[in-house]
This record gives sequence, structure tokens and C-alpha cells, in this order.
Amino acid sequence: MSRAIKHLLIGGLIIMTMAVPTATTANGEDLKLTIVNPQKLYDPSPNGYSTAVITPRGARVAYVSGQGGQDSTGGLSPDFAVQVKQAYANLRTALEGIGAKPDQVAKLTVFVVDHDMSKLGVLTQNVKEMFGEALPAQTLVPVPKLAIDPMLFEVEAVVVLD
Repeated sequence: MSRAIKHLLIGGLIIMTMAVPTATTANGEDLKLTIVNPQKLYDPSPNGYSTAVITPRGARVAYVSGQGGQDSTGGLSPDFAVQVKQAYANLRTALEGIGAKPDQVAKLTVFVVDHDMSKLGVLTQNVKEMFGEALPAQTLVPVPKLAIDPMLFEVEAVVVLD
């Protein structure tokens, strides 16, 4: 390995460890998701997400398809808050189906139809109810519509299984 590459690798390790002091472990020693919110960045935890989540080396990862706010009969409430609550309940059921718990979720992507700032309170409340302090990394994507016209919200997840 060339000297320049060694210096780059060492420099990268130093930079990486500078962000870790604010890291916490999301769950027990078995999975070791490490949540990182670098001190030099805005603290996103009050808004229901973390800047980054490090998964353990060699972990199996599952990808959970987008869960909307449909109830068990496929019905959708016209109310945004009701759909969000149901979508997180559906995500919890999907996690149980693969033998996982919320603290194993490393990343969420949420899709919000006609997003505006008034919807952030509902989103933050629901994600905090499901994940507590072990907030996954998260991206919100405003969209004009989803797969089914009455859908207003959808959430997908990346989950560390072991």
C-alpha cells in the first residue's frame, strides 16, 4: 500500500472517530446499531431522526417495503394523522413478521403527499412513539401522489437482523 493511501486511511479514521463521541448504541450488544449525531451538525433528534446509523460488520439487512396507512381491510382514512399512525402500526407488524424490533431499524424513508410544515408535528410524534431514543436515520421525501390516490403517507425501512 502506498504511503499516500496509508495517510488517507489514517486521516479518514481520525475524522470518523471525531464524530463518534455523540454516538449511542440503539439496542443491546447483539446488534450494536450505533447512532451518530456529530456535534458540529444540527441535532436532529428533537425532530425524530438521527444523522447517521452505523450497522455492525457482517450484519444481515432486510428492506421493508413502503407501508401506507391502510387498515387490515385495505381502507384508508382521509385524515393524514390517522394514516401516519396506521402506517407505523403496519411497519411494526412487518418488523414482527421478520423477527425484528423497532430498535433494529437503521434507516427510514418517508413519503408525504403535499408536504408542508404543519405535518412535521404528526410525523415527529409517531416516530418518537415507535422508536423512543433509538431514532433511525431518516429522509422525508415530499411527493405529489403515491401508488393509490387516497394515500397521504408511506414509510419504508432498512433493518439490521443480526
